[in-house]
Amino acid sequence: MIEYIKGILTELNPTEAVIEAAGVGYGIAITLPGYSALVGKEVESQKSKVESEEVKLFITEIIREDVHEVYGFVTKAERQLFELLLTVSGVGAATARMIMSAFSAEELRMLIATGNAKAMAKVKGLGPKTAQRIIVDLKDKAIKLDLGGDPTEIPMLDVEADTGVKAEAISALTMLGFASAASGKAVDKILKAQPDMKVEAVIREALKML
Repeated sequence: MIEYIKGILTELNPTEAVIEAAGVGYGIAITLPGYSALVGKEVESQKSKVESEEVKLFITEIIREDVHEVYGFVTKAERQLFELLLTVSGVGAATARMIMSAFSAEELRMLIATGNAKAMAKVKGLGPKTAQRIIVDLKDKAIKLDLGGDPTEIPMLDVEADTGVKAEAISALTMLGFASAASGKAVDKILKAQPDMKVEAVIREALKML
């Protein structure tokens, strides 16, 4: 069981970080808040150029007969929230990551604590019944989590509204399981309305539209 991975961040995009530790490169699935945290520390430009500085991600492994997936989180509390989501019937790792990409950890905890199933159900593929089940199953547990600050305060990547932002957003949405054509239309619509929107914000908005 891997508790955390600490090493050099060699690659980064909105859905995955590659960390090299002891000569091994680990491909780690991340959430948008996690990407934002790593961007604030490591990325020199929107093209994912990184400095040779150590980073640390707390790990959850999903191991089945035909699957070995590794998910990474900046804090233990975020990882715990992710693992709580996995205990809810009908919520798999992909859905849990999408939920935690659509909302910051603190936002999600507030939605659960206040019983706001309507807002949570906006996440693609979740639906009102599953959102309500999450609230019923996790309300007491989520309230007790110490998130140690609001992840939305972490600096985001400062980018121009150009084809680089569009390409990165579409790539991330495609990796999350959405069709490339539908993702492109959503991103185009968002950037047309707000050309200076940051890449993480574009992806968040697209998750609510697709």
